[in-house]
Order: sequence, then structure tokens, then C-alpha cells
Amino acid sequence: MELSRSEQKRRIKQLEELTEELAVLPPALLDQLPAPEEVRMLLKETADLGRDGARKRQIKHITKLLREESSDALYQFLTKRKGATLLKKKQQHELEHLRDALIEEAIAVRRKAKEQQEDLTENWSSAVAEEIAATLPAADKKELVRLAFFFAVSRNPRHSRELFRMLQAAQGEADREISRQLEQ
Repeated sequence: MELSRSEQKRRIKQLEELTEELAVLPPALLDQLPAPEEVRMLLKETADLGRDGARKRQIKHITKLLREESSDALYQFLTKRKGATLLKKKQQHELEHLRDALIEEAIAVRRKAKEQQEDLTENWSSAVAEEIAATLPAADKKELVRLAFFFAVSRNPRHSRELFRMLQAAQGEADREISRQLEQ
């Protein structure tokens, strides 16, 4: 699933917010940060900079370096130290992206079926639903496809909201499973 330019910008903005949060951590915690040494050093230098353009440039530079790395470990580290708000916000944006991708696919499939004068049923085949099921095993793929179909047919926002709630529930189940595995 290719990311739109807007989605790429949103993800970079999230990573920038993460970098801002990391920059205010004490140096002792920055030493424990699961990141390359260069990033840790740059974050320590950021603490000495004021609230002006130099700091913003430094944050953007660190963000650029972090784009090449997986940010999951950094979110987990920050969650342990400061709470889960950034991680939850990131997850919510990812769920919104998945919902939107599924809905866009349903609309495109329905439009193509109309052009070919075929009937589209609520049991259509969805590549995005397959990706969602692989990412979130607790998600009911048939129900996701059905709700996306209903939204494509009616454009009723209720179906979109229900789709998002299902994705949230599946994400919550995945989080609980990870917590159980960590406790063992």
C-alpha cells in the first residue's frame, strides 16, 4: 500500500513530535535511548539550544536521521518514561490511514464494477483487508470488507465510524497480546 504525499507528511510530523519529546529528556535517559550514537549526541546538543531557529533546524535534522530507522523502539522507550500519549496518537493515525485506504479501495472497485455493468456484492475481494488482517489478526476481515462496501454504496459516515471502531478494537487486542507476551 503506497502512502500518499499527505500521509508521508503526517508521518514526518509525528516523527518530529517524537524528536521534540526526546529532546527534552535528561542526558542520563538519552544515554539509554535505543538509537544510534549520533542521534543521542545530537539530542544532547539540542538541550543547549534556545527556542529559536537553530533548535528547529536541529530537530528537523534529527528527524531526518530517524526516518531511516524504525521508530517503534523509540516510542516504546518514551512510553515507559513519559506515558503513552504519543504512541496512542501514532496508532490512531495509522488506523485512520488503514480505514481510508480500505474505503478508497471499495469505492474504486465499486466504480469499476459500475463501468463494467457488474453487480458488486458485499463479499468482494480486498487486498487492503488482507494487509489489515496480516497486521491486526484480531480484525474480522469479512466484516471490514462488508462495512467498506456499505460505505462505498451509501457514503453514510456511520459505516466509516464503525469500521474505525473495529480497527481500534483489533489494535487494542493486539496491544493486550503484546502486554501478555512481555509479562511472561
